[in-house]
Amino acid sequence: MLATAGVRAATTEPPTPQLRALLIKAIHSSTSFKDRFDAEVWLMDMSHRLAPLVPDPRRRIAILKAVHEEATRSHLPPNLVLAVIQVESKFQRFAISSAGAQGLMQIMPFWLKVVGEPNGNLFHMHTNLRIGCTILHYYLQQAHGDYQKALARYNGSVGKTWYPDRVFQALQTRWYRQ
Repeated sequence: MLATAGVRAATTEPPTPQLRALLIKAIHSSTSFKDRFDAEVWLMDMSHRLAPLVPDPRRRIAILKAVHEEATRSHLPPNLVLAVIQVESKFQRFAISSAGAQGLMQIMPFWLKVVGEPNGNLFHMHTNLRIGCTILHYYLQQAHGDYQKALARYNGSVGKTWYPDRVFQALQTRWYRQ
């Protein structure tokens, strides 16, 4: 297992009943690209940007498709989710933080119990992305669209800007679509 140095775990804040219900619903739903042309353009563009971090093209496309699906399902910009993953795990599927958060979006294991999947696997890409995107979207709603506050809460660094600044930097330098 790979440790992620210097990155804190996603929130350890207890879930509200509303967030728990959203996560349970998210576990049992799915979406995909609506338009083949848009899918191809986005996948090609993002695949090129992800190549230095994920050299294997099959793995890269699998990650990008899953990120797009889960971000879109959660009403998040897929490029923002890519930036979060870059900061959280550097796209290492088996990353484990010093606090015990796991996978691409660095989800704390207690979330599996919250959603009624205590035997779930946070190293499973779709599980990790679905839970992480749902949590981030919920925090964004609670912050009334303030990405800085939502990202700080996601990371467990409420009131601080270092984590959102890292995500925004990754978004601006690698994932911003021109």
